[in-house]
Amino acid sequence: MWLSEVDLGSLIEGLPRLAAWAAKAWPPQTDEIGVMLLRAAETVAIATVATTVATVLAFPVSILVARNVSPSPVLALPVRWLVTACRGIDTVVFAILFVAAVGLGPFAGVLGMIVHAVGVITKLNSEAIETVLAAPLEAVTMTGASRTGVVAYALLPSVLPNLASVSLYVWEANVRTSTILGIVGAGGIGIEIKAAIDLLDFQRLFTLTVIVLLMVTVIDQLSAWLRRRLA
Repeated sequence: MWLSEVDLGSLIEGLPRLAAWAAKAWPPQTDEIGVMLLRAAETVAIATVATTVATVLAFPVSILVARNVSPSPVLALPVRWLVTACRGIDTVVFAILFVAAVGLGPFAGVLGMIVHAVGVITKLNSEAIETVLAAPLEAVTMTGASRTGVVAYALLPSVLPNLASVSLYVWEANVRTSTILGIVGAGGIGIEIKAAIDLLDFQRLFTLTVIVLLMVTVIDQLSAWLRRRLA
């Protein structure tokens, strides 16, 4: 409480100011709704591209770091540390670094999100792979199949629903995260939100907030439906 400087008095004093700002937000601004929806689509695109690329990159890494199927336990250890670092550092931090590297825009957001998502997906995928029973893998191995054959014909069918579910869950999370990437210049609807806050344009901010809420709700429902179909 002390370190986080919790001050209920400041909250009580600030509530009337917050209420005044909320009152100024009505009616919502709709004259530039096309630009706002384009930014929202850009936000979903960032998350979709990043999650798709991260899913493809994470699968072989998941095989490498999974303790029950890793082809090189010695190499798996440093890769596991790298995966932990990617997962432990937030997407926004990576986005800031890529903004410095490739400039402002959604591409920096995509790159930053890929790095973080690879860490998350690899971690969850490897845990799913480690729960696979050894018997099917051993049976395919005894037929003389190569390691690639074991993965393709024994491992992948067993874990594919879980892997797909993981990627859909990460996609949901990435859509929510991508709404704030624009604050650091990495594209998406966050650019419009930051501009509205800086200009104290509460009517525009209200409209953007509603768009974000609807966007996230639709994505969450779609992802949940897809996961149920895969179960």
